[in-house]
Amino acid sequence: MAALTRTDFNFKGQKSVYHGKVRDVYNINDDLMVMVATDRISAFDVILPKGIPFKGQVLNQIAAKFLDATSDIVPNWKLATPDPMVTVGLKAEGFRVEMIIRGYLTGSAWREYKNGCRELCGVRLPEGMKENQKFPTPIITPTTKADEGHDQNISKEEIIAQGLVSKEDYEQMEKYTYALFERGTQIAAQKGLILVDTKYEFGKRDGKVILIDEIHTPDSSRYFYAEGYEEKFAKGEPQKQLSKEFVRQWLIEHNFMNEPGQVMPEITDAYAESVSDRYIELYEHIVGEKFVKAADNADIAARIEKNVSEYLKTVKA
Repeated sequence: MAALTRTDFNFKGQKSVYHGKVRDVYNINDDLMVMVATDRISAFDVILPKGIPFKGQVLNQIAAKFLDATSDIVPNWKLATPDPMVTVGLKAEGFRVEMIIRGYLTGSAWREYKNGCRELCGVRLPEGMKENQKFPTPIITPTTKADEGHDQNISKEEIIAQGLVSKEDYEQMEKYTYALFERGTQIAAQKGLILVDTKYEFGKRDGKVILIDEIHTPDSSRYFYAEGYEEKFAKGEPQKQLSKEFVRQWLIEHNFMNEPGQVMPEITDAYAESVSDRYIELYEHIVGEKFVKAADNADIAARIEKNVSEYLKTVKA
């Protein structure tokens, strides 16, 4: 199965391109962004050496659906999806902060809690909590947005004091974050899932805070299956989850957490296909529709170039 792991397009009006861990973002006339969700996969801040077939399509289509489903809550950047792996939208000045919101104590927050941490990003955590336990109310634990290396935990107070975001803009982002998480939780519940935690990114355009990038995808979010959650929690058993965490766990089992001296395990074709199947499973659960693999998959880059170029012709300069 084909996978797109790098892009090198030259669209009409293209000013620059940013290659992220997963997405390649093309700046068109300093007004629009062409965001290509590649099949790259990252964990522990490193890009794995093999792409995951259809992963980019899964991420792009989930994000597009949730951007549409939340546009009544917060204005967002999306204009169109001219290709299954591409969203075109409005260019905004992104804030250097990611808004992470957690409904349950799991993942990195649990790892810190287990080691005695009782304050995360300025938020006090209750005593006596167990792994995968629901917080009394969701908590926001922001991070700085790093171009390279690890994002760093940071508190609301530090963000405002350092001038990363103004108090007014941060409080608007905070309000949007809680509302988006509540909507995402409701939609997940309808599909038999629990939205455990997620991250949102915001930017500013024409003086307004808008939602940018992806939303509620398996790369930015963690989901548990609602069925069996209480029973597994009571027994202290791992939750069945739909997220990228299973890739992290596989790497940990193979002694890789991107620490000095550690060697990346081999990603076989069979393992890459199994990860692809997991991503498609999440799509079908969270969207509630059968995943339709994109046609014309032999030369993905050529297909994207054609579809995006045709769309850009329809946009007024």
